Amino acid sequence: MAISGGTGSFGSTMARHLLERGVERIHIFSRDETKQDEMRRQFNDERLRFFLGDVRDESSLLPAMRGVDYVFHAAALKQVPSCEFFPQQAVLTNVQGSHNVIRAASMAGVKSLVCLSTDKAVYPVNAMGMTKGLMEKTAQAFARNHPESQMTVSVTRYGNVMYSRGSVIPLFVKQLMDGKPLTLTEPTMTRFLMSLAESVDLVEHAFTHAEPGDLFVRKAPASTVEVLARAVAGLLGVDDPEIRVIGIRHGEKLHETLLSREEMGKASDEGDYFRVPLDARSLQYELYFDGEESSIARDDDYTSENTQQMGVEETKALLMKLPEIQQLLTER
Repeated sequence: MAISGGTGSFGSTMARHLLERGVERIHIFSRDETKQDEMRRQFNDERLRFFLGDVRDESSLLPAMRGVDYVFHAAALKQVPSCEFFPQQAVLTNVQGSHNVIRAASMAGVKSLVCLSTDKAVYPVNAMGMTKGLMEKTAQAFARNHPESQMTVSVTRYGNVMYSRGSVIPLFVKQLMDGKPLTLTEPTMTRFLMSLAESVDLVEHAFTHAEPGDLFVRKAPASTVEVLARAVAGLLGVDDPEIRVIGIRHGEKLHETLLSREEMGKASDEGDYFRVPLDARSLQYELYFDGEESSIARDDDYTSENTQQMGVEETKALLMKLPEIQQLLTER
């Protein structure tokens, strides 16, 4: 197993899960030597092997891919405001870097590659979402253009992962601990809520069920950011927190979309997951015309506004499942 971006929130959680499952060897690929050293000391497990490199450099990827059957591609620039100011950097990492990962994995004889995407890739309004959308297209194009390949490339897409690096929850916790107001960009903004453990389940589902080019989404509840802020405050004993609205940041959406209506029209319901198969047709569309008038999907999008909406108490219960929240409350 190899994990690109293996020292990040997703990668390290995936690594810990795999080690607990008895995986013999995991290659951790990332560009940050400090985080690699911290992870090496924290895990202290000889089954981890660390590879220093950058997904922008295909040659640095090849050693990490050799001898592994499965690859999880999590390396990316993920911060929406940063990508708005430096969109070309997002292109180099999220698009060209993903292309490099796919090529290197294919050359190394990898059996299955799962690429991590985001709800921001659907109807994107920011550079991060646009580049992740192109990452998805790059993965699907490989599957479409290389039907003879022995490697299955698939994509997982999900929304905000609670308490991951860059999540708003740690910010709320720090503001509450410091006695400061909770800063919200827009109180009515809705976001999907998902744990790191659930993100790992989604990736495992893709590894075990994917056909080439498949897109998988895990169903998730949502809440407004105000509800989320009040739930965090309530768990820390602040029943009526001071809230300061600071305005929407660069590239933010009011609501997020996990599946477009076009994708919902093709999706199959797999219980906790939606699966959207690859459109494997060639450019010769006349070969597929059967004389019937083609139809366009009329289903609704799957959004953070029309999914299950949680109140403060429900959100508290969800937050209490997070190891970070459990540890925080134990230490207080």
